[in-house]
Amino acid sequence: MSRQAKGHIGTGIEHARLRLRTAWGVLRMRGPSQVQFWFIALVIGIAAGFAALGFRLGIDALQRTLYGVRDPHRMHSYAETLAWYWVLAIPVLGGLVVGLILHRFTDDGRARSVADVIEGAALNEGRVEQKAGLASALASLITLSSGGSTGREGPVVHMAAVMSSWISTRIRADGITGRDLLGCAVAGAVSASFNAPIAGALFALEVVLRHFAVHAFAPITIAAVSGTVINRLEFGGVTEFILPQEGRLDFYVELPAFLLLGLLCGLVAVILMRGIFWAEDAGGWVARVTHMPGWLRPAVAGLGLGALAIYFPHIIGVGYETTSAALTGGLLFHEAVVFAVLKCVAVGLTMAGRMGGGVFSPSLMVGALTGLAFGIVATAALPEVSGAETLYALAGMGAVTAAVLGAPISTTLIVFELTGDWQTGLAVMVAVSMSTALASGLVDRSFFLTQLERRGRHVAAGPQAYLLSVFSAAVLMRGKDSPQAASREACLELISQGVMLSPDATLEEAMPRFETWGHSFIPVAAPDPEGGEPVLMGALFHVDALRAYTRALALTAAEEHS
Repeated sequence: MSRQAKGHIGTGIEHARLRLRTAWGVLRMRGPSQVQFWFIALVIGIAAGFAALGFRLGIDALQRTLYGVRDPHRMHSYAETLAWYWVLAIPVLGGLVVGLILHRFTDDGRARSVADVIEGAALNEGRVEQKAGLASALASLITLSSGGSTGREGPVVHMAAVMSSWISTRIRADGITGRDLLGCAVAGAVSASFNAPIAGALFALEVVLRHFAVHAFAPITIAAVSGTVINRLEFGGVTEFILPQEGRLDFYVELPAFLLLGLLCGLVAVILMRGIFWAEDAGGWVARVTHMPGWLRPAVAGLGLGALAIYFPHIIGVGYETTSAALTGGLLFHEAVVFAVLKCVAVGLTMAGRMGGGVFSPSLMVGALTGLAFGIVATAALPEVSGAETLYALAGMGAVTAAVLGAPISTTLIVFELTGDWQTGLAVMVAVSMSTALASGLVDRSFFLTQLERRGRHVAAGPQAYLLSVFSAAVLMRGKDSPQAASREACLELISQGVMLSPDATLEEAMPRFETWGHSFIPVAAPDPEGGEPVLMGALFHVDALRAYTRALALTAAEEHS
């Protein structure tokens, strides 16, 4: 090759390098264009797919080591062959490791999950905690591998959200872009976890972003499809559950039975959710009374799980074997009822111990068992107009899960995609609609939103409620040295009457006080470190608070309808 040709090639390479560097600079400073964003969505979907796949394979590998499981879908069958002391010891050891991890890498000893992702989308511009999120993923992996009775979707969703948060920070994404990237990561993770691209995309929109904006649909769909491809490269196009072919709805006269099943499943979902919250409160009370160190709490919960699993190994892990048995009619009525009750107890123990994991898979199992028990009774009472009892198990699985997640659309679709049975849609939709209508009125719409409500995050009420907590008085106030500051004398007079706000107060606290006190401004004062009079910092004006709140509502509405 001539020297001149080599020079042209070198010049071309140098120009390409400069263009890439310039493009990266523009991406960081101005945010991605639509085409660039779709490419980023593809990358995030692939990365989330690999993360979900790695999480699943990691659980399988660790289960083989701990329980000698060769087929992860037959977990409890292998556990039955172990000596009782191993069944008891493995969850305890797993809980001890989980406790040490969460104690070291989180500030509250709590594993992060889907509720934290929803909070990040609503209140933190699509970002979640990264160090605590990675620690939670590791803790949940150990929990699910050592007998914890939860699901893998919660940790996988949060792990994907950690990845999107890192990218959002790197490219300095604004709130809309950050939330869209978060939705892409969630869609890719859910799709890869369950081989369900349609449900994965809709889960991200319905549960996490909580809107169906057109601008978010295309990139989220791209991420969902790419995550599914990663799953199918490893596992092929098979569904999670195989149904008997006779599970069909043959008579419309049977539909009222599915209405009743939906109501029953709504009650069961509420019992499951409230049972988990009661168990968490009870666990906290026991820890306070006994002065139990936080790192020991998961091990104590593991002891309870191990003791229960000695007699009922069906409660160990995700529970796909028992769920499959329910969907194929392989259980008797009393077995279905007992296993459903024990699974609720086991989930409560796991959550009370803060061991990590999600509620999707337990909801599937409890729903399938509830539906099967109902179906056995219904088909025995009216055999001449009844289809297969396994159809009730399928509808129950969707109904309980939809009520727990607060996601009737994506849950209906994910049941279809998990089973590959698209002929029973009418029965599933009827049961799902009734269960979600009932359960959403008895809790704050869903398990995740109720979790946030218990933490003082009013996401369930919509942006008109939770946006108030975004703005602090210290940010919106007019400083005491501002040209338009409130009169110092007037501020001090109000402070002497007890009319003031702390610097960390939010509009959620300030707006009701404006209505109660009727002043045009409220002083913002910090406590004196030496115990003297409060130190005046400025004043929050009612008009400034209303302006910020109105602008935030307008931006939220524009995002949701764009």
